[in-house]
Amino acid sequence: MKKLFKISALSLLLAASTQVLAQDQTTQADTFGQDEPQSSQFADPWEGFNRSMFNFNTNADRYFLKPFAKAYVKVTPAFFRRGVNNVFSNVMEVPSALNGVLQGNFKGAAQDTGRLLVNTTLGLCGVLDVAQYMGLKAREGEDFGQTLAVWGVSSGPYVVLPILGPSTLRDSLATPVDWYTDPKTYIDHIPTRNTVRGTSVLNTRANLFPLEKSITGDKYIFMRDAYLQNRDFLIKNGEVEDSFGSDASLGEDSGY
Repeated sequence: MKKLFKISALSLLLAASTQVLAQDQTTQADTFGQDEPQSSQFADPWEGFNRSMFNFNTNADRYFLKPFAKAYVKVTPAFFRRGVNNVFSNVMEVPSALNGVLQGNFKGAAQDTGRLLVNTTLGLCGVLDVAQYMGLKAREGEDFGQTLAVWGVSSGPYVVLPILGPSTLRDSLATPVDWYTDPKTYIDHIPTRNTVRGTSVLNTRANLFPLEKSITGDKYIFMRDAYLQNRDFLIKNGEVEDSFGSDASLGEDSGY
């Protein structure tokens, strides 16, 4: 059972090519579901390797993670999954606030901290999102990859990691920091930690089912471009520039 949840935890980004959490689902669909991404938008110097890893991850998802996620949806009511979403979103306010401070985004960090305090206390440890009714709306989460981008670190090439899924060289190097700033890492009781991570994986994967309908054309290209567009969107905190008339408007990640 321990092995199951360890493998599940490593599969978190397997199908989550846009690195979506449950609270980001609507934003992701609006951003990427309208038009099929164009393969000419992004250079992909490691495409041969990436496609091999993409196929490996897709098969792992098809035969392992997706069936478990379907079973999870079947045996749990919607209100339960919504509560689970809220709890995990609340926990992730911690690294989001930390990265907000590192980015110099003190207003955003204060908002994340406020949501954490309100929902942890009045929201029954995060089960209920009370903060949204107090003017503290959920923000797009910050991570260390975004922090490095704000600090001026180039994204580097796009890369698909075995099991972990889509990334860039910069985001790959940021992964250990993200891991150690995730409060779930510090649950001392190993079975409990694995159960929590496994539940997080299954709940996240289950929330991605509606987004699968938006995928058209070459699945690899769609996933790649959607991921890179979304990272650019998150790094700029939703400030999307007009893509017409200037190659620079594709963003600081446009070269990959």
